[in-house]
Amino acid sequence: MKTNTSIIALAIKTITNESDSIANLIHFIDQSFENSVKLIHNAKGRVIITGIGKSAIIANKIVATFNSTGTPAIFMHAADAIHGDLGSILKDDVVICISKSGNTPEIKVLVPLIKNYGNKIIAITGNPESFLGLQADFVLNSFVKKEACPNNLAPTSSTTAQLVLGDALAVCLLDLNDFGSKDFAKYHPGGALGKKLYLRASNLVEKNEKPQVKPSTSIKDVIIEISEKRLGATAVIDNSEIVGIITDGDIRRMLTNTADFSTLTAQDIMSKNPKIVASETMAVDTLEIMETNNISQILVEENDNYSGIIHLHDLIKEGIF
Repeated sequence: MKTNTSIIALAIKTITNESDSIANLIHFIDQSFENSVKLIHNAKGRVIITGIGKSAIIANKIVATFNSTGTPAIFMHAADAIHGDLGSILKDDVVICISKSGNTPEIKVLVPLIKNYGNKIIAITGNPESFLGLQADFVLNSFVKKEACPNNLAPTSSTTAQLVLGDALAVCLLDLNDFGSKDFAKYHPGGALGKKLYLRASNLVEKNEKPQVKPSTSIKDVIIEISEKRLGATAVIDNSEIVGIITDGDIRRMLTNTADFSTLTAQDIMSKNPKIVASETMAVDTLEIMETNNISQILVEENDNYSGIIHLHDLIKEGIF
């Protein structure tokens, strides 16, 4: 039975092996890589990425990365390609073919067919002298000295190397395309990542109640307003101008320090000069302001008019926090 020590040691060895394999790739980044990036960048069509076995799985991930960073891409399984899926390749498309050996039967059948169509082929292979390597227009060398698998059989380091080369292509294309945070938000509208890039204060307050009282409002009515609107605070508005905020904390401090509050009004317990953000402020920037000032609520204005309150829970709910 394996001991905990031997398991940990093998895990560390695996990570080290793959790390070394990736580091070694820098020696293979040459003119062929640069030409591949330029070919894809200047292409009028899409990128078709194909492979078989584990390489097909890597191809799928690279397709996802390309699509999410502004380079249209489609996955085509090498086995399915020779049984009808070749029809997905259009004349202006560039094909990336991934194969560790470069000599699998499916690749040997597929590559000549693609070349007959006149499409350019970029090979990602650990064997530049293979059938694929010799037939491709450009070769990205993904050679690894040894798989992380103790038997040197299961694709581990080699598939990691393929993936890293795909990421390198995607990042270079991203840079050439001037693909910025606004573009990224357009392709990632869902999830916390997208929300950090497009969600604004206005998107949060529109879902909330809009608690507000006058400076002369009684404490009883202030408590009712805070309780009914369920945001733990209320704005104090005087002639359409924000003059203060009252939070649950202000109410608790008043109850602790005041025996009789029957004559008190909102202006007596409000916090003056509250933190306010404009409605177009990014939600992530709003969070930073709240964290910096150690507050749980912040007021929002649109065109100098009070538009509502954002609670820290709103940011948590959206996955921003």
